[in-house]
Amino acid sequence: MIWLRLTWANLTLSMLTTAVNVVLMALGTASIVMLLLAGSQLRATMSRDAEGIDLVLGAAGSPVQLVLSSVYHADVPPGNIPLDEAQRWLEDPRVEWGIPLSLGDSLQGYRIVGTKTSYIELYGGELAAGAFWLGNMEAVLGSAVAEATEFELGSSFAGAHGLGVGGHDHQSQSYRVVGVLKPTGTILDRLIITSLESVWQLHGMTRAHEDEHEDEDEHEDEDEHEDEDEQEDEHEHLDSVPDTPITAMLLHYRNPLAALTLPRQINASGALQAAAPALEIARILQVAGVGLRALGAFAWVLVATAALSIFAALYGSLRSRRGELAMLRCLGATRAEILWFLILEGLMLAALGIVFGFLLGHWLTELVGAWLNSNQSLAITGWIWVSAEYVVFIGLLLVGAGSAVVPALQAYRTDVARALVKP
Repeated sequence: MIWLRLTWANLTLSMLTTAVNVVLMALGTASIVMLLLAGSQLRATMSRDAEGIDLVLGAAGSPVQLVLSSVYHADVPPGNIPLDEAQRWLEDPRVEWGIPLSLGDSLQGYRIVGTKTSYIELYGGELAAGAFWLGNMEAVLGSAVAEATEFELGSSFAGAHGLGVGGHDHQSQSYRVVGVLKPTGTILDRLIITSLESVWQLHGMTRAHEDEHEDEDEHEDEDEHEDEDEQEDEHEHLDSVPDTPITAMLLHYRNPLAALTLPRQINASGALQAAAPALEIARILQVAGVGLRALGAFAWVLVATAALSIFAALYGSLRSRRGELAMLRCLGATRAEILWFLILEGLMLAALGIVFGFLLGHWLTELVGAWLNSNQSLAITGWIWVSAEYVVFIGLLLVGAGSAVVPALQAYRTDVARALVKP
């Protein structure tokens, strides 16, 4: 305990030097912590959101763009594809199931997704209130959307054209909130889910209009049959419109062997593009990894700078402290105790910087996560602890202790008699 008190007294004697060393170590530590937290959550989020999705069918273009837009809803889709063409591959014996997606509208930056209830089941979504849609223009809100918009069951809203903030609203038709989902920790939390038919109806697609005309025909009175010719002309016009499109189809293989043949066969057909999320995730993380490694290298440079600063501070103070160390020897301290006294000082300097750095790193990560969440982007938090932080903590302590070894050895070799005589 006496050595701890002496060490703390020495550190407080030169507060400016101590503060500089602590700040340098804290900045390097915080940078490393932020990279660990963001990197681990990025990999976990991407893997979780793509779980169960083996292949994505979509329009020709960039496969990365197709996966980002259809799986992570983080990009603009390359285009639309005919539902019948995607349905043909869904019926392939190598495919176990498929989920169609239709994108194009949003609400306050949150994307509106036309799909089936199986999409919600894919992410383990459960209702917190209300029910799933039964008719057109009914929507179910993800937990983050419900919290941000403060919509309740029965609330109405008009979607905006486009996948970002600023698109013109579809004022002619409004969605009605019929359900709210429990938090899942997946992309589902940040989506507004509705039926494919609702999206088709809103954009005047063929099948939605055909269904409407069929309903109208069932309720026509006999004295309105004189308009049949006009209605037939209208149906002929609708039939000439291309088949109802979707944005993408998410597929799951019946067995792993399908991955060897199905994507190549789809891409060779020329009508659609097939992209494997697992492969594209690896490419995305590889590109992101270059930047993370560069930032990591910079963080370790800061740590090395802090270690050198600690070394310089301790080594530079040895000359002025020779008398003090010699007096400690005269009072009964052994050479080994003097050695560990200097190492303890370096270790305490490093520990202060590391503790502040960990606190700063977690706090800054939480701030960045809040900003990303406000932009409907990745869900990142600073209030978690990853196992790699234990390794970093111990490693940085060793770096701090190691920076004091040379000054400690110098003090260990100090001749007591000469130190007391020499001014």
